[in-house]
Amino acid sequence: MNKWYIEKGDQGDIVLSTRIRLARNIDDYPFPAKLDVAGKNKVNSLIKSVLFENDSKDFSYIEMNNLSRIQAVSLAERHLISPEFASKSDGSALVLSEDESVSIMLCEEDHIRLQVMKAGLALEEAFDIADKLDNMLGAKLNYAFDERIGYLTQCPTNLGTAMRASVMLHLPALTRCGQMAKLANTVSKLGLTIRGAYGEGSQPKGDIYQISNQITLGITEETAIANLKSIVLQLVAQERAAAAEIIKKPAEEDKIFRALGILKYATLLSTDEFMEFISLVRLGASRSLFDISIEKINELIVSMQPATVSAANSDATNPAARDAVRAQKVREALG
Repeated sequence: MNKWYIEKGDQGDIVLSTRIRLARNIDDYPFPAKLDVAGKNKVNSLIKSVLFENDSKDFSYIEMNNLSRIQAVSLAERHLISPEFASKSDGSALVLSEDESVSIMLCEEDHIRLQVMKAGLALEEAFDIADKLDNMLGAKLNYAFDERIGYLTQCPTNLGTAMRASVMLHLPALTRCGQMAKLANTVSKLGLTIRGAYGEGSQPKGDIYQISNQITLGITEETAIANLKSIVLQLVAQERAAAAEIIKKPAEEDKIFRALGILKYATLLSTDEFMEFISLVRLGASRSLFDISIEKINELIVSMQPATVSAANSDATNPAARDAVRAQKVREALG
């Protein structure tokens, strides 16, 4: 089965992916920060019994202490878990669908962190899947909920809907035009935030940004999604207009083709080099400067991250070996 990130969805020249994440806690247990390992395992078993009561073949159950550090970080690189969760082991578990579009972190910051990922701009579709899973779990588990302030979460910023909707955008033209700081300031006034691809504190490598809702209290999920979608479509239009102008400049077009040449022939590629050049190549592909599929580029962006390269290649045990393997894989993909 193909992984979700290999696909190209709606607005796929600019939008890489959509994520809906729901935080939930079980009323009968303290938040994970107040649970010992035995308590966490008890919570995990309860949630697992509900998810797998119909002998579901769609999900696998992974105890984090059974993974190596590299395997855990690779999951974070693929946006299946949070970077913080990759550092957890005893008492933490992951439920993952075969195509990796659904992942449920158990005993992260909350008892349940349910997330659905879709290619392209697909906020309503992702929410529909998340909502159905949430309802199924909620029918059997006694969620911590208050009639006045909504779902109760360990972090007060998630109270209310406890939903974070986010969209991953590739914005190389707006970045090169120096517009991102202004845009970040503008969207913050609308209850949204723009960050790097891995969320708070991360840098936007490869000109990839994550835009998400900040407000969860006093607003419905549908309103939050509609607001985010409206702003994303405006950013998409602005990026396309900026890209159309950029590629008219011979010097900028030359940078794009040089980037493709380096990726096609380099024998060593660091992560930073790869992300810089693949961003330019993706810009060129989205503007039809050459015939390389966006799907292939999207897959490379995910699969060429450091831990993911090491996890998939036993000989990529150190940075130099990893850079050589990365260069070889990229040459094969683009050659």
